[in-house]
Amino acid sequence: MAPLWWAALAGRAVPAAVSAVLPRCWAVLGGRPLRSLLSLLSPLLVAGRPLPFSTTCVRCSNRRLRQKRVISERKLTRYFVDHRKVRVVGGQGGEGGHSFYSEPRKIFGGPDGGNGGDGGHVILKADRQMKSLSSVLPFYRGFHGERGGRKNCYGANGACMYVKVPVGTLVKEDGEVVADLTQHGEEYVAAYGGAGGKGNRFFLSNENRAPMLFTPGEPGQERVLHLELKTTAHAGLVGFPNAGKSSLLRAVSRARPAVAPYPFTTLNPHVGIVHYQDFEQISVADIPGLIKGAHQNRGLGMAFLRHIERCRFLLYVVDLSVSEPWIQLQDLKYELEQYKKGLSERPCVVIGNKIDLAQSKINLPLLKEHIDDRVIALSALTGDNLEELFEHLRELYDTYVKTEQSQGQSPIKW
Repeated sequence: MAPLWWAALAGRAVPAAVSAVLPRCWAVLGGRPLRSLLSLLSPLLVAGRPLPFSTTCVRCSNRRLRQKRVISERKLTRYFVDHRKVRVVGGQGGEGGHSFYSEPRKIFGGPDGGNGGDGGHVILKADRQMKSLSSVLPFYRGFHGERGGRKNCYGANGACMYVKVPVGTLVKEDGEVVADLTQHGEEYVAAYGGAGGKGNRFFLSNENRAPMLFTPGEPGQERVLHLELKTTAHAGLVGFPNAGKSSLLRAVSRARPAVAPYPFTTLNPHVGIVHYQDFEQISVADIPGLIKGAHQNRGLGMAFLRHIERCRFLLYVVDLSVSEPWIQLQDLKYELEQYKKGLSERPCVVIGNKIDLAQSKINLPLLKEHIDDRVIALSALTGDNLEELFEHLRELYDTYVKTEQSQGQSPIKW
C-alpha cells in the first residue's frame, strides 16, 4: 500500500507522464525514502511547470513588460512647477562651553570651555537631472552647530543643507535678481549659518583668571526667496495654440507631450533631444502656445514668455492651413519684442506645418513672398521633409557653438 504522501502527490495537478510512472517507481524503489523518489521525478516535474519570466530567455522575449501609463496633460501640470516661494534659515551656532580644568593635585587648572561650532548654510545647487521645482519644499533650515566641550574642545560645525534645483533657476529677493544658476553644479548660498559662541576659555586674561562668561551661538540668516525656472534649451518652438508644436516635437525627438485630434493647448513646456550620428545632442523646447497680448500677461503670457529667454535660436511654427499665415509670424515677433527687446532678432527659421493639407500647398508660395526668413514646409503628422529641418537645425547649432567659443564662453551641452 502506498503511503499517504504518495496519494497527496498523485492528487496534485502534475503532468500525465508523471502520474503514469508513479506506481512503477514505487514498486521499483520498494518503499525507499521520499528523497529517492523525488530525485527521479524532478526532471518531469520541472518540465511540466511554466518557466519563470526572464528578459534574456528566447521563449520569453516575445512577452512585453507592462508599459508605464501615459499621464494626461492636466495631471502632468501638477508635477511641473516653474515658480516657488521658499523660506530659508541658516543653522544656529552652538553655544560656548563653560568648564574648568581639574585633575588630582591640580585644583586651579583654569577655564577650558571650547567655542561652539558654526551653523550650517543652506545652499542652492543646480542639477541637470532636475526638470521642475516641484520637489523644492517651502521651508529649509540648516543644521545647528554643536556646543563647545571640555578641555578646549571646539563644537562640530553644522552640515550644509543642499537644495537641488533645475539648471536655469532664477533666484529673486524683493523683486531683485540675486542669482542665476545656468550651469550644472553651480551653487548659491541662500542663507548663512550663525557663528558659534565663545567658551569661557576665550575670556581668560590677566585681570580675570577664572572667567564665568560664555556666549551663546548666533542665529542663522533668514531670507524669503522666490525661485523661477526658465527652461534652458538650444531651440524653442514658438507659435500660437494648435499650430502643431507638440506634434513636431514628438516627430523629431523621443519626448511625448500630449497631442489630440481636437483643439487644445499645452499647459507646460517640454524638452526633447535631437540625436545626430556624431553623438551631438540638440535640445528643443516646446513652449506653450502664445496668444495676442501675451506681453501684457494676458492668459498665462508671462509664464510662457520667460521660457523663451533662454533659447539660443527660435523655430517659429506657423499653421499653413489658415488664411494669411504670415500674419501669425508678425504677431509672434511683436509679442516677443514687446516682452524683451531684441528677443525677436535671434537666429530663427520659419516652419510651415501641415503641408499635407490642400490649402497649405496654396498658402506656401504666398508665405514665402511676404517674409524674408527661410521657410521649411513639412508635416509633423506624416513626417514629410523632416530631413531639411534636421539639417538646418544642425547649422544653427554649429553657428551657436562657434559664436560662444569665439567669445571665450562654453556652449550649453546636453
